[in-house]
Amino acid sequence: MAGKLEGRVAVVTGGARGQGEATARLFAAEGAKVVLADMLEAEGQAVAASIGESALFYKIDVSDETQWEALAKATAYRWGAADVLVNNAGIVHPAAMLDLKKDDFERVLRINLVGAWLGMKTLVPGMIAKGKGSIVNVCSSSGLWGMNGLTAYSASKWALRGISKTAAMEFGHKGVRVNAVFPGGINTVMGNVTNEKPEELSKYYVGQTIQRIGEPEEVAKVNLFLASDDSSYMCGAELAVDGGQTLGVFTPFLPGAPNSIV
Repeated sequence: MAGKLEGRVAVVTGGARGQGEATARLFAAEGAKVVLADMLEAEGQAVAASIGESALFYKIDVSDETQWEALAKATAYRWGAADVLVNNAGIVHPAAMLDLKKDDFERVLRINLVGAWLGMKTLVPGMIAKGKGSIVNVCSSSGLWGMNGLTAYSASKWALRGISKTAAMEFGHKGVRVNAVFPGGINTVMGNVTNEKPEELSKYYVGQTIQRIGEPEEVAKVNLFLASDDSSYMCGAELAVDGGQTLGVFTPFLPGAPNSIV
């Protein structure tokens, strides 16, 4: 049977590791030609090589419009215009609001927000010319509720949420669907900075309905759903992949007793 993305060309930013890597691997397994766009050259080249001929690594600073234009040309030369864009690249800079420096605030916005906008601005015209395309903007649960100490990151994800809605309105009637994914705590370099085992990290998630940290592959499967025709009637949708984190459920931890939602 043909894969869900058979014959399509996908660009995945932040594809060298974490959610981006998991997404690139799954897309390739489902028949797509995948461009892994990232600044991490060694890691990205290794992932592309392990996927095989259906993957290409392209080094890019997503906040640079000229580099986006070069990526679009390289993609078109290799496989044709992109059919799918997953705006997954992102950075985080934890800091209390009063301690946050302007340069750090702007750097987070450039990569997380401006980078996603530039990706759409550059690749959507080719999708419109084809009459079909899918954009998946990877936001964050911090774009659904506030997070202490993450001023810049939260601001970027709330803004990306808003841009996703506007893009859905502007592109949907032209055949290009735009949807957003909101991961919660995920076992990636960003979500597991101390490289703890998942079972150890999960102790911090007893206050949500699914009491564990998520895995990158769980986000990748939702990205695949939105990229494929399985979600053909979805445009402007928001899907939380957060273990129920943003439900706001508090589960008390009782030593010696099961942790259950009450």
